[in-house]
Amino acid sequence: MTPGSTTPPSAGARSVTVRVPAKVNVQLAVGPPRPDGFHDLANVFLAVGLYDEVTATEADDLRVTVSGPDAAAVPADATNLAARAAQALAARHGRETNVHLHIAKDIPVAGGMAGGSADGAGALLACDKLWGTGTGTDELLRICAELGSDVPFSLVGGAALGRGRGERLTVLSAKGPLHWVFAVADGGLSTPEVYAEFDRLAAGRPVPEPDPSPAVLDALGSGDPAALAAALTAIEGGNDLQPAALSLRPSLAATLDAGTAAGALAALVSGSGPTCAFLTADEPAAEAVAAALESSGTCRGARVARAPAPGAAVVG
Repeated sequence: MTPGSTTPPSAGARSVTVRVPAKVNVQLAVGPPRPDGFHDLANVFLAVGLYDEVTATEADDLRVTVSGPDAAAVPADATNLAARAAQALAARHGRETNVHLHIAKDIPVAGGMAGGSADGAGALLACDKLWGTGTGTDELLRICAELGSDVPFSLVGGAALGRGRGERLTVLSAKGPLHWVFAVADGGLSTPEVYAEFDRLAAGRPVPEPDPSPAVLDALGSGDPAALAAALTAIEGGNDLQPAALSLRPSLAATLDAGTAAGALAALVSGSGPTCAFLTADEPAAEAVAAALESSGTCRGARVARAPAPGAAVVG
């Protein structure tokens, strides 16, 4: 494939743009390691209103370019999930991968908010529309599952329970708006390293099979932030990977404390981190928590977003 850059596609060529959301893991229950090295999960996904846009444009060969915050940290080669998605779809339909994929980033990079997975899902839908391949939703979800555990949810959006590695989805009821603040850390955390640390910390004690909290599911269905915060408090934050993330990045504890002190109803590490997520009572509270985090010196920045958000959608 042609080496990428930050240059967006040129005007005039036929293109399709898809907008795709970030996610927060409202609950992430992690089971013991499986023989294949993965862990069974009960992953309560919630899509939030921070978006990447993926534009697929007719081209002579496969090319990936990236723009936006931290674009330099995103691979613009065949390892990018967007490129892999285009190649997988082209292989399904026996065609060449002749497309320029431009990713306009706004989801924090390497932050545990599924930005790379979002780009994969966005590229898959954009290429399907650009090429007119008419791939059914079930087949698109199968391709998503082959690409990565979080990719199917990026396509679906809203709220869902992910089983297996997180790729087997059951759509959940979720009312909103729920107001969240996301504290972006300096640098990323490697998901495999976080899972390895989870295994190290769990050594010598039984790890139960993962199940979602009924109280968390009920609170999502009601859209009541106070009830959701109480449900998360009852299960110690809801993220079984949080102790591992804090072990690898102890400074995240100060970020969690700063958001809680500023009035957040609940605080947790998002997925494998290092982004920290804060649930607030309403939009003014979210703005106040974000301002406090910005001035606390414990994070690189803070973003406010509503949930639930729709999944991947064609916007141009």
